[in-house]
Order: sequence, then structure tokens, then C-alpha cells
Amino acid sequence: MQKRILTLEDIQKAHNRIEKVVKHTPVLSSDYINNRFGSKLYFKCENLQTTGSFKFRGASNAISELCVSNPDVKKVVTHSSGNHGAALACAAQQHGLSATIVMPKTAPKTKQDNVKQYSGNIVFCEPTMESRQSNVQRILDETGAELVHPFNDYRIMAGQGTAALELLTLHPDLNLVLTPVGGGGLLSGSATAAKGLNLDIAVMGVEPEIANDQYLSFRAKKRIGINDPKTIADGLRTTMPGEKPFATILEFVDDIVTVSEESIKMAMRVIWEHLKIVVEPSGAVPLAALIDGKINVKYQHIGIILSGGNLDLDAWEW
Repeated sequence: MQKRILTLEDIQKAHNRIEKVVKHTPVLSSDYINNRFGSKLYFKCENLQTTGSFKFRGASNAISELCVSNPDVKKVVTHSSGNHGAALACAAQQHGLSATIVMPKTAPKTKQDNVKQYSGNIVFCEPTMESRQSNVQRILDETGAELVHPFNDYRIMAGQGTAALELLTLHPDLNLVLTPVGGGGLLSGSATAAKGLNLDIAVMGVEPEIANDQYLSFRAKKRIGINDPKTIADGLRTTMPGEKPFATILEFVDDIVTVSEESIKMAMRVIWEHLKIVVEPSGAVPLAALIDGKINVKYQHIGIILSGGNLDLDAWEW
């Protein structure tokens, strides 16, 4: 049986469903950055999205669909390093639902506080996927809550793809879209939107060298797991691609590249200094690919999804 993949129609329906609750975030550019890299770069500022990341798009779409398909739903549960948890808590709160978020005990305090801000109930776990999943399963068994997975869910993937849909509607002349990639929800959604609108556009995912499960999997054409990725990009510390987004990634994504920890820090500084906005390490990862020389100079119009801005300032090594 052929595996289902995400479609442009899924993303367009998601956009129509959530357009009144999500922010249509701005797209910024900088002459300095353009001149430095020899291309025109357009930054889709999802760090300015509700809850501080693109994750609110997917969570809003998932909760909206869930409330239609199961009007009796009262509780939802997920696992998250922070951004999806806050997004789900916010979307659930807007629909009168309670949300329980299983978070690794190492999650940045700012992301824990963000979840609490939207009345999310946090259950801490060990920083492993096994601990996340076992705690989620226990809560499902005990409470009868509905699972909203952070990336292995077509509703989430479709919602995430609306950011690229907005970007390409505003700048249809882009010839490359770059996104960070962890579990694959954003990359699969962005690639589906981009290729659905223009088959000639290139789409690439970027992840840290020391959290390279997607890079290894993409080259092997099968999902490969890694252990304990300690990257500074805490939002990308996944250990294996999600099955559903990975099938879509294999269909639509042109390449996945990796970047150094040092280049991620440099990219954050460039964004802070020249776009004048706060971005977390995961959001800076795509620009780090240009710093590391991983992007071919033939791409002259590049769209970049700045995925989030939830930075733990107290923990940052200034």
C-alpha cells in the first residue's frame, strides 16, 4: 500500500481553518545580510507568532479539527521540548480544553513558563524519547485524553505548512525555501506548500551536525535513530524522524544539510544585530547553513522560516 503524503489541499484547508486565530507574521529582509551572502534573503518571522513559534499553526489546526471530529473531547496530551507544548496549551485553552504536556526536565525554563502561561499542566520526564512516550501513554491510559503528537500528525503538518504558504504568496519568485528540521512537521509542510505552488522551487531542511537523524535518514531513504543529541538548538533534539512527515520529506524535499554549533551561534547574532529581533537557536539554524557554505550560490531568492523566539536568556552563555 502506498504511504499517504501531505497535499497542498491539506495545507490550504488548514490555512482557511486557522487564518483568523494565527498571526500573519511579517517577512523581513536586510541589505547587510543580502550583501554578505550574495542572495536576497526573506525571513518569515514565526518567532513573532502567538506563543513565540510556528508551532501555534499546527496546534490550532489540530485542535480545530479535533473539536469537529470529536465534540465531546475535554483533554489533550502531548510531549514537547517546549514550543509545541505552549502552542497546544494555548490552542486548547481557546477551545475550553485542558492540556497536559510531557516535557524533559532539561527543557529551558522560559519554555516551561510559556506552557504554564496558557494553563498547561506539565509532567516532567527524562530527556529521552522513550521516557516521553511512556509518560504520554500512561496519561492516555489514566485520563482518556486525546493525543496530539508534536510532528507525526497530518493535522500538525498541514498547519505548519501555512507559514510557507503565506511566504510564497507574498514572494512567489523564491527559488529556495530553507527550514530547520527536527521531527519533520515544519519541513514536510513547507515542502508540500512550496512544491504544490511551484514544482521548480527547491526546498531544503537544515539541522545541527550533532542532531543529524534527518540527515542520516534522508540519505539512507529510511528512518534512522540517534542517541542523546546535545545541540544548543533545543527545539531540534529529536532522535528519529516521524514516520508521516518523513514520507512527505522523501517525496518533496531536495536536500537536508547539517551545520555546526558555532555557526548556529553566529547566525543568532547576525539576526539579532541586523533584523533586530530575538530568535532562538533552532530558528537560526537555516541561516547557519549559509554561514557554513552549505547553500549553492545559484539560489538568488531564498525564503527562510525563523521558527521561534523562545530563548532562555538566563541560561545563555553571553
